[in-house]
Amino acid sequence: MAFGFFKKSDKTEKQETLPAHYHNLVVIQVVQETKDAISIVFAQPEKKFVYKAGQFLTLITTIAGKEVRRAYSLNSSPVTDSDLSVTVKRVDGGLMSNWLPDNVKAGSSIKVMEPMGHFTTEFNKANKRHLVMFAGGSGITPMMSIIKTTLVEEPESICSLIYANRDIDSIIFKNAFDQLQTKYEGRLHVIHVLDNAPVNWQGHSGLLNHDMLTKILERIPDWGIGNTTYLMCGPEGMMKNVQTLLEARQIPTDKIFKESFVQGTIDKETKKESAPVAGAGPRAHEVTVRYDGQEFKFVVEPNRTILETALDNGIDLPYSCQSGLCTACRGKALSGQVKLDEEEGLSQSERAEGYVLTCVGHPITDDVVIEIG
Repeated sequence: MAFGFFKKSDKTEKQETLPAHYHNLVVIQVVQETKDAISIVFAQPEKKFVYKAGQFLTLITTIAGKEVRRAYSLNSSPVTDSDLSVTVKRVDGGLMSNWLPDNVKAGSSIKVMEPMGHFTTEFNKANKRHLVMFAGGSGITPMMSIIKTTLVEEPESICSLIYANRDIDSIIFKNAFDQLQTKYEGRLHVIHVLDNAPVNWQGHSGLLNHDMLTKILERIPDWGIGNTTYLMCGPEGMMKNVQTLLEARQIPTDKIFKESFVQGTIDKETKKESAPVAGAGPRAHEVTVRYDGQEFKFVVEPNRTILETALDNGIDLPYSCQSGLCTACRGKALSGQVKLDEEEGLSQSERAEGYVLTCVGHPITDDVVIEIG
């Protein structure tokens, strides 16, 4: 089922039948946002995607003979945009992030998984709150979706965005944010922070560290803890600084939303030779997975993940990053115990409810039953 981009041919060509949750989307426009970032605009499929602001698409293609999957946050809003749009920024050594800008164009068709993800918030016309958002680089992508949705869906709410970039030419959506600030004057405030600022720069410059964050927060409206929602997405160092500051201010965890961007996937051959998984024990365990109306049973060997084993057995479970952060592979353990290599992608409440990530999950009992969907 691995394939990538292809050109449309004559109408008599037989169309590929895809499994549920997978679709071929046609690219209708490629927008050069900055020197190293593009937005890919897709036409909605015949049965339109229903998605939430802040969710992502998983793009799938074949590069050098291997199927590659990457998750890209939607910058489009489900309430303001008729099309779907993701933003891709080139990364040194990035496989998909460099392949897409070099190959995709209007008319291309890309295989995708339906939108998913938990970096979102519930919108309500009656809400009157302050969304304080911290973004760095391409971490702005889901924020754009959430901001556009908030400004329309919650007329009494406001957004303050602290957005860090390398330099002024690296600011993604700069013109769009200028227009939104004018259109929604008083309800959207964008604070730019540049590592390398030009001589005539009037804004903040330098690293978005604790001291700068403290100064910025002191200058934005204080709506009180109960009426403020905090969101962050960007480089790990930036998010750690924000997290530390919010913890020091005793912000409740249910008011903080975090999205991590990851690169690459776990190399299966490397994992086979990795150290034993703590708590996994020396023997294999049987796992039952319920997905898309079917039930699958298979045995997971020591130091193999549930997802790896399922894929090796031809079971097409959902996944994207394979690093335990995007949550595309999330399922609920109805019974048994699962050891996770990485828990960052799950909130404390999700872990308490029994959710696990199959891409970094190892069964440690024989009665593991996981429901995905």
